[in-house]
Amino acid sequence: MIKGMTGFGGAQLIWRQVKMVVEVKSLNHRYFDIAFYLPGGFGSLEGKIQQLAQKDIERGRVTVSIKITQKPSQDIVLNREVVQKYLRYARDLSGEFHLENDLRLSDIVRLPGAVETRESFLDPEAIWPALEKSLRRAFQGLDQMRQREGRSLAADIQDKLKRMIRQIKKIKMRSKIILQAKHKELTAEEFGALQKGCDVNEEMSRLEHYIQEAGAFLKSGVSAGKKIDFIAQEMQRETNTIGSKLQDKIVVGAVVALKSKIEKIREQAQNIE
Repeated sequence: MIKGMTGFGGAQLIWRQVKMVVEVKSLNHRYFDIAFYLPGGFGSLEGKIQQLAQKDIERGRVTVSIKITQKPSQDIVLNREVVQKYLRYARDLSGEFHLENDLRLSDIVRLPGAVETRESFLDPEAIWPALEKSLRRAFQGLDQMRQREGRSLAADIQDKLKRMIRQIKKIKMRSKIILQAKHKELTAEEFGALQKGCDVNEEMSRLEHYIQEAGAFLKSGVSAGKKIDFIAQEMQRETNTIGSKLQDKIVVGAVVALKSKIEKIREQAQNIE
């Protein structure tokens, strides 16, 4: 079954003291295109994430977002060398200027550089196995949504193809009526020329073939958006030829209806992977 190109999937990740939110979404696009919004230092994972995405997605603009919602607690580091220098200077000042050395612990920890807080470093390669599982869940949700859209699009296009078949039957019937009426009015030579000029059997046959091809693609598991768009262009060409050959009010109405259905099929093809 065909797929649409619009979808969203998400998952949460808990790894040790780290929590992340993974979100993937896709929109219509002529080709496969992917954009990343990753935490700092995670750029090395872009290639692996793209490989995951392309397992299920052939066409569409894909966005992958990974946000860290909870980081490991910060480490508090006492810079002993800095503290020793402060204490040595304090002793020197106290002896040189005969001052009381009244430094307390609370004073020392407030001195610039004495105490530092350092964030724990997240290693992307270490977290990758857990992150990969979350990404797979997110892409699975995205794929399911694209499949649901594909079923809806396929049903809509199938309905338009059925309506096209009804218009084709109308044109065939009207063509016979026109020829029967003209056969009585014209000479054999005139009728032969008319029959040759307004013969649309070839165009009708190709149009019916394209309808069958489009229906087959809708049931296939391949990427069909571009193929259906191409078929719709050929349908439009044959329909224009039919309209130019048969100048009849009823036929013109059927041709207009065909063109309308074909144009809507082309629009929907832009939403199909």
